[in-house]
Amino acid sequence: MKTLDHKTIYLFDGSLEGLLSAVFEWFERKPGSIHLMPEKIFQPDAFATVFQVPNDREKAGRIWNGLQKRLDKKWLRRLYCTYLSEKPQAFAAIFHFCCAIFQQEVGYENNYGDEYVLALSQIAVKVEREKHRMEAFIRFQQLEDGLFYCGIDPDFNVLPLILNHFKNRYADQKWLIYDLSRNYGLYYDLNKVEEVSMELHPALLKSSAVPVEEKEQLYAQLWKDYFRSTNIVARKNTKLHVKHVPKRYWRYLTEKQI
Repeated sequence: MKTLDHKTIYLFDGSLEGLLSAVFEWFERKPGSIHLMPEKIFQPDAFATVFQVPNDREKAGRIWNGLQKRLDKKWLRRLYCTYLSEKPQAFAAIFHFCCAIFQQEVGYENNYGDEYVLALSQIAVKVEREKHRMEAFIRFQQLEDGLFYCGIDPDFNVLPLILNHFKNRYADQKWLIYDLSRNYGLYYDLNKVEEVSMELHPALLKSSAVPVEEKEQLYAQLWKDYFRSTNIVARKNTKLHVKHVPKRYWRYLTEKQI
């Protein structure tokens, strides 16, 4: 009769602090092989031992400080981008990657034969790509109260990555970029950027249905007219266009609302 393998599950709250706390707890307890899992997707398992990882800022800070000593800024950013992907497999990859960094020789992060090193590299590239697309395709619309608004629905949690870009580029106007699927946004009041969460008016749940100033409507129409006039139908290459501007981003572009 085949016996079922017993497994140990480390359950954490999904935060980066919780994940780093899990790394600390693993080194302190040395439980052997474990499965790291965020609470929101956990299903009770009668054949598993479950350890609820307590969030501990001090322990998480010690792990982060240790990583800073062993990794350059490029790898620290890759780790953070991987975390922002919000994928359970990404969390597990970060956990095992961190354990390896502390156990192996200096420079182990360059061992792309390690599945977790490779996973961080590949996931981080996808998140960075989403960041650049958001920076390129976001179009603000001016609300009746003067606030510039855009609702977004990115594949990954890229708001922390695009903050500085929009703060520097649109420093002279108040704006709000709101992640509709994650229900939080970034609000800039001409002085600082704050993270906000609120109940949005139904009209704001679709970027194309935002009430805008009369001038904003005129500017939008002028831009559409310009786009039509410069578009050369005979040289249209839809396949290439979609490759550079995937259809899921078209809802952010004024020229696509024709």
